Amino acid sequence: MTTVKMVRMDAQAVKTDNLDKNKVILGLSGGVDSTAAALVLKEQGYHVTGLYFNVLGSYCRNHEENIKAGREKAERTARQLGIDLIYADVSRDFDEKVVLPFCRAYMSGRTPNPCVLCNPAVKFKTLIDAANEGGAYHIATGHYAGTYYDAKADTWFIRKSANSAKDQSYMLYRLNREQISRLILPLEQFADKEDVRALARAAGTDNADRVDSQEICFVDSSDTYLDFLKRRGFSSPEGDFVDSEGNVLGRHKGISRYTIGQRKGLGIALGKPAFVTEIDERKNRVVLGDNRELFRKTVISTENILCKQVSSVKAKIRYAASPSDAALEFNEDGTVTAVFTEPQRAATPGQSIVFYEDDLVIGGGIIKEVK
Repeated sequence: MTTVKMVRMDAQAVKTDNLDKNKVILGLSGGVDSTAAALVLKEQGYHVTGLYFNVLGSYCRNHEENIKAGREKAERTARQLGIDLIYADVSRDFDEKVVLPFCRAYMSGRTPNPCVLCNPAVKFKTLIDAANEGGAYHIATGHYAGTYYDAKADTWFIRKSANSAKDQSYMLYRLNREQISRLILPLEQFADKEDVRALARAAGTDNADRVDSQEICFVDSSDTYLDFLKRRGFSSPEGDFVDSEGNVLGRHKGISRYTIGQRKGLGIALGKPAFVTEIDERKNRVVLGDNRELFRKTVISTENILCKQVSSVKAKIRYAASPSDAALEFNEDGTVTAVFTEPQRAATPGQSIVFYEDDLVIGGGIIKEVK
């Protein structure tokens, strides 16, 4: 009989020596990936408990309906899997550590990636708290990535998935060593998403063919991020569109509406294709140019997380980008300068740059400046 209980937030730290290494707390959304992760863990002999996160605050459109629907989906999946389910309301923590930084980033002309902030500060922190409280050593999720322990260096790394098209190692670069050391990522072995669906289909769960969500989890599908920002009390004033030389081309509707590389929805006709090449928060200007002006070689990052310092890496400037050769310089102010061998298109402040050595994630940071 599947049971549902609440998890106590900020559970007291415990000695991991006292935790059961046969028990695992799995982030369970009710989607096919977390379902398949549970099936793999059960097949490997683990005692699995699912953990469903509620991140939706009252400021989210249709939040009561979405909270109910999300929880019912997770409960139904847990019943089909025959596992217990823990429920965690992390909406207040999520608002402070993810939503408000998301809003502030847009107001300053940056394009944030909320998952990168959520994973270490909310999702995996809550998994660790629940594991400590429940006497479980391991935590798990349905991410497409893996972990690796370097015995010589005595440290843990996130590593790429066998599925290069779905690899989510980029999203996990900010996890700390404790989180990685206790983490199992069962989908690392799956090179094809269809194999994941086939596993769920064979187990008889009703989500095997459900379409993957592509939305920001706290913005309702009937909403827009601009409306979301407005409800939270955030809006940006109109200002000037300018070219690279500062010549005024027209008026923009607020820098929060634009991102580097954007072409559509600019609301200005110049008689030729125009792209957002820069957003100047200080002067409240949006710089427009042609496609070639989007290509830059130098990316400076801040808030860096580094497992090791090496001078030559592969680096990604966004989740969907291909890793490219780059040389790293570690600056006295804590920033890292990445100089790419080949120019990168539309590197965007607010997004993350992630560094790889072979298939291992060795660090990354938030893009601050592009040259």
